Amino acid sequence: MRSGKLVTWLDQYIFRQLGLALIAVTGGLTALIWLTQSLRFVELVVNRGLSMTVFLRLTSLLIPSFVAVILPITTYVVVQFIYQRLNGDRELTVIRSAGVSPFGMARPALALAILVTVLGYVLNLWVVPTTLASFRQFQWDIRNRMAAFLLQEGVFTQISDKLTVYVRSRGADGTLNGILVQDDRDQNARATILAESGRLAEGTNGPRAVLFNGSRQEIDHQTGRLNMLTFDQNEIDLGDRAADAGVRPPDMSEVSTRQLLDASLAHDRDRTKWIAEGHKRLSSPLSTLSFAFVALVSVLLGAFRRHGGFLRPLVAVGVVVGLLALGLAINNLAARNNALIPLMWVQAVAPALVCLWMLVVPDWWAERLRAARMAPAAS
Repeated sequence: MRSGKLVTWLDQYIFRQLGLALIAVTGGLTALIWLTQSLRFVELVVNRGLSMTVFLRLTSLLIPSFVAVILPITTYVVVQFIYQRLNGDRELTVIRSAGVSPFGMARPALALAILVTVLGYVLNLWVVPTTLASFRQFQWDIRNRMAAFLLQEGVFTQISDKLTVYVRSRGADGTLNGILVQDDRDQNARATILAESGRLAEGTNGPRAVLFNGSRQEIDHQTGRLNMLTFDQNEIDLGDRAADAGVRPPDMSEVSTRQLLDASLAHDRDRTKWIAEGHKRLSSPLSTLSFAFVALVSVLLGAFRRHGGFLRPLVAVGVVVGLLALGLAINNLAARNNALIPLMWVQAVAPALVCLWMLVVPDWWAERLRAARMAPAAS
């Protein structure tokens, strides 16, 4: 009974250290990745005039995808570090001398790895597709609909690749003064539009500019003559016509796993990529268990040393890096040839099974030998 209570207390002690370290490492690494990746969207704040609130809302939608990618790696780092520290402080030596087997010492890390694996499935199957869909829709709206309302005074604002607007000044009531519009969306009728004043209004296909007292200048490609049309009032659509003409095409990162596996929304040339991505979502969380097992085998098997013993941790790091590289290679190959998809599952599961065998079988053989030695003595 006392031995059982001791094991339970040790499990809780190690699990608590692992959990706190995992939260700290994952949170810090996620913040670092978010900071580096969000720099790509600073242009929307600097050039498009987006507020910091919109910027933070946009980039925060990427955080679940970062967490889903780094969780297996941070789990390995935490298990390797915590057990290596326990080994250096000889706490594992004391636990082992109390009769706890290597698999028994590995239980807290395995419990944590199972929880992280479940969390990985929740992220991969539900949270990440939902947040990425919201992110891409939000980004789509900003680039194709909202940007026209963010015109800045004295700045040539590029609404899209083929539409640029300049405003000399902006009144307190929202009136625009000194307007120039360069509209190249129609390759056969590129136009330069000048207006004394105007205002922005919401249209059925996005923002529209209502212009007053201006002119529209076009070059006739057949005659080479400049055609000019003056107007008292004119309206121009500032939305992206190509974008507004249809529904935003879905990306494979934002659709459900079922839609990936049947590839019903994919083009024929992308069907193999979609199916491989679906299996990647289902298999990648299992790599958390494999990475945790690699760390446990490197620390719990072999002689315990207070100083030195850097070879096994280095080998473990090399194995994890090799598994990551192998996983990327297999994913790329499976995206081209779906016959290689079973290799994705083998790469995710096989290391865990091998390491589990290394942890459990020696204990099983030791028990068998101990029983065999005690049998003659008992007779």
